Amino acid sequence: MSQHSAIAPVTWVILILCTVPELLLSGADAGLLGDRGWRGDVYEFGAFWGGLLHDWQPNYPGQPWLMFITYGFLHGGLVHLVMNMTVFVSLAKALVEALGQIRFLLLYTVSLIMGALFFALLGAQDAPMVGASGAIFGLVGAYLTRNGIRRARIGAALRPVLDSVIVLILLNIALWWVLDGQLAWEAHLGGFIAGVAFTLVSGPRRRVG
Repeated sequence: MSQHSAIAPVTWVILILCTVPELLLSGADAGLLGDRGWRGDVYEFGAFWGGLLHDWQPNYPGQPWLMFITYGFLHGGLVHLVMNMTVFVSLAKALVEALGQIRFLLLYTVSLIMGALFFALLGAQDAPMVGASGAIFGLVGAYLTRNGIRRARIGAALRPVLDSVIVLILLNIALWWVLDGQLAWEAHLGGFIAGVAFTLVSGPRRRVG
């Protein structure tokens, strides 16, 4: 296996940090280990709760700030995890090669935080939010922006990039409807904007696509 086809260490770290908690919680849900109350307890301490930014009492010092990161390593079940990690791995390879591992990690972190910030501003205050999709939409935003910049430089049409954005919008609307409003579209929007902004500010290093 060549160096370029291997999964980068930073990708493995994020993949493991997202996967292990959900495997443990799913095992507890099924009664295979621990206690069936684990998921609720972990969400209480690690999910994003908008109310903690207002008048809620935190469970430990720093929770209102740490939750901007911790929520992204928890998921709502194995299906949620598999969907997010499949998209994550498919995008990570190209972006790590283009940005390098440090800049990729910075992009992921900024998108994760911005996703939580948008959820705090636009989302529900009394319900927990979990999942890596805010950060993943940041990767999508970065990928599409880099591809758009590359196409503009060579004089190619930007229609494929715009079509991809339209598909993302329609997909979010469809999922929001299917999930009866239980979709953190606010985090998706915040992450996507962060990915676009990060790419425009930092500038491309290598070509993607």
